[in-house]
Amino acid sequence: MKLFEYQAKELFEQIEIPVPNRTFIKGLEGMAEAAGQIGFPCVLKAQVLQGGRGKAGLIKLVSNIEEASNQAESIFSKAKNMSGLLIEEAIQIEKELYVSITADPVTGKAMMMACSEGGMDIEEIAKDIPERIHKIYIDLSKGIQPYQVRGLLYEMGIDEKLIGQGTKILQDLYNVFRTYEAELVEINPLIVTKDGKLIAGDGKVSIDDNALFRHPQFKATEAYYENDAEYEAAEEGIPYIQFDGEIGLMCAGAGLTNTVFDLVNDYGGKVANYLEFGGPNYRKAKKAMDIMMKNDIKILLIVTFGTIARADVMAEGIVEAIKELNPPFPIVAAIRGTGEEKAHELLRSAGIEPLIDTEEAVKKAIALSGGVKQ
Repeated sequence: MKLFEYQAKELFEQIEIPVPNRTFIKGLEGMAEAAGQIGFPCVLKAQVLQGGRGKAGLIKLVSNIEEASNQAESIFSKAKNMSGLLIEEAIQIEKELYVSITADPVTGKAMMMACSEGGMDIEEIAKDIPERIHKIYIDLSKGIQPYQVRGLLYEMGIDEKLIGQGTKILQDLYNVFRTYEAELVEINPLIVTKDGKLIAGDGKVSIDDNALFRHPQFKATEAYYENDAEYEAAEEGIPYIQFDGEIGLMCAGAGLTNTVFDLVNDYGGKVANYLEFGGPNYRKAKKAMDIMMKNDIKILLIVTFGTIARADVMAEGIVEAIKELNPPFPIVAAIRGTGEEKAHELLRSAGIEPLIDTEEAVKKAIALSGGVKQ
């Protein structure tokens, strides 16, 4: 679960990582009071979970109340799934740094990454000049050691006067990572101010979904998701991933899904979204179909191979869902496994020709979606 910036900064503040003076509002009605509280100049920051806010015009520096009101109205009109607006004091920036911590799957340790050039272009730096990204690996059983952090800061070329501040901030960031069972914590930029202080200019925290029951203060709302389909799938406990193609996938199991996804790409199609129709979800055909209908897809491709998740039960649910929901797109189905003879009878009764070969199903779906490669 990704947290919004204002939530990440609340966690930082609790663990004594320096953050700017700020206030959070949910709507335009609190704008004037909030801006007056912070003072001018100040920065308006849309609270959305997408990256590139600055380049998208969702972060604005304002110098008076009229400008603040106009820019706030513009931000609220532009941003999608916005939880609110963070109004923050404008910091006098001397330099921007980058630091993050995530889990390294190869070593089983925590990996801290840092760069002396933070800000909006950190992705380009990581891609084009990876040698500027410095890393240390932290043994989770021992925790972060001061000498590791100091060594990292010296590698970055940090001013000697900032080493003490930087060491504490990076150790505190590791405490956030461990305390909240995060998959990622990030400060970008970590600002060096003109008066020689370090302040977290922005923050990201992503908590492991499997640990959320230990952190009940965080509850996902619709604002945490890009669209209604993602939100409803999460509420139902159904794994769901959004893409940008034309073919919707309902598949059972990660291995089969990866194979189908690769086949779609190989034969010239593009996947619009994926919904896990196997495991504990194989009896949720109606809900799954309802979620898929919230997307602008041209074709729904259903591919399953069920043993415990019975093919005939899946097909029965699909047929019932079609009758009740009347989906506006054609359906291609290759449903195999336990009870597949009955499954095929059910599909035919709904006007769907059951297919045996997965590649044939993929080719047919691509053709119906407007693809050209056969």
